[in-house]
Amino acid sequence: MIQKLTRLLLFFGVFISINKVSAQDGKAVFQSKCASCHKLGQDMTGPDLTGVIGRWGGNMDEIRVWVHNWAKAVQAGYSRAKAVESFSGSAMTQFEDAITDAEIDAVIKYADAGPTKPPPPPPGEQKTDNSGAVIFGVISLILAIIAMILMQVNSNLKKLSDDAEGIHRPEPVPFYRNKVYIAMVAIVFFIVAGFFLSKVAIGFGRQKDYEPKQPIFYSHKVHAGINQINCLYCHGNAWESRHAAIPSVNVCMNCHRTIQSYGENSAKIYDDAGNEVNGSAEIQKLYKYAGFDPKNAEKWDPNKAKPIEWEKIHNLPDHVYFNHSQHIRAGKVQCQTCHGEITGMDEVKQVSELSMSWCINCHRQTKVDFNTDSTGNKFYSIYEKFHNDIKNHKMDSVTVKDIGGTECQKCHY
Repeated sequence: MIQKLTRLLLFFGVFISINKVSAQDGKAVFQSKCASCHKLGQDMTGPDLTGVIGRWGGNMDEIRVWVHNWAKAVQAGYSRAKAVESFSGSAMTQFEDAITDAEIDAVIKYADAGPTKPPPPPPGEQKTDNSGAVIFGVISLILAIIAMILMQVNSNLKKLSDDAEGIHRPEPVPFYRNKVYIAMVAIVFFIVAGFFLSKVAIGFGRQKDYEPKQPIFYSHKVHAGINQINCLYCHGNAWESRHAAIPSVNVCMNCHRTIQSYGENSAKIYDDAGNEVNGSAEIQKLYKYAGFDPKNAEKWDPNKAKPIEWEKIHNLPDHVYFNHSQHIRAGKVQCQTCHGEITGMDEVKQVSELSMSWCINCHRQTKVDFNTDSTGNKFYSIYEKFHNDIKNHKMDSVTVKDIGGTECQKCHY
């Protein structure tokens, strides 16, 4: 038991530079800094933190010293620290001033209570109701037919009237030879055909609902949803660069070197056809790529791991520029905004159409964090006019469109 404490908060500082969260919100601190390696209820890369206060005899002072610098805790002779200096063969990282005492107290209080039931998944994406358009089309078609019938009736009545008055008129031109009717039919045909042709052409290259089969069945629902692993733990490049990138095999092995099977009591996972997936068998596929033998774990050489040939799901045209860091870090856009409720997906698919109109509409509606204090984006301080307009109540918020988010060169260059 003592050995497990040496990595009590091993990766508390992994995302120190990512989110400045309130020290009083222990859950937020845990999810942003700890959830990538710690799970309440079982050991992962780091130990289970449930009941940690009791294991330390309720001594929060010793826990704070341990988190800041485990070596000092060992040198001080703390009974819970001096015996062991590592967990799973990895030494505890020393964080010193990288985390405050208030944050430590908040997260320890939250973690000590143990796991809670995950909230029910939000309702599925609402489908667009096209019933109004269908009804409008049917009514328009009926009215067009009635109009043509009335025109024919009017022509027949006129002919009967002329015959009764002895007025001789030439025989009416048949429908199929009437230039007016032919022109009307041609116009309607080209309008309808043009509409569907343009709709098909606009859809070229778009992959909405694209859901390829992957070499390993990786469930985001299990990892990001149930286990609450932060998206940036695997896709850390999204915080720093243009591309989110795919995690290497070694990143997967940070956890699965310890987690070698999918628990019998764990939530069942299913493929798109509804067939249950054997999670333990999928972990074995990972081990083949990693060259890892669970029986000889200490002899594993990470340098011999082979990359997994994942199928890319989200693609943009070559002439489109998109920067993940600008959206995730500067814009504080949540991953689910574009990728859907990823925490509820067993198999990932493309949810959004990622079209130009879709992006433009988002820029028109999305409000930017226009504060220039410690919590806001100081870059926006250059927009003096908007700040004055807000102070004078001429506008209550600033959207991405207001700061040039719909200009062509923002995405095309």
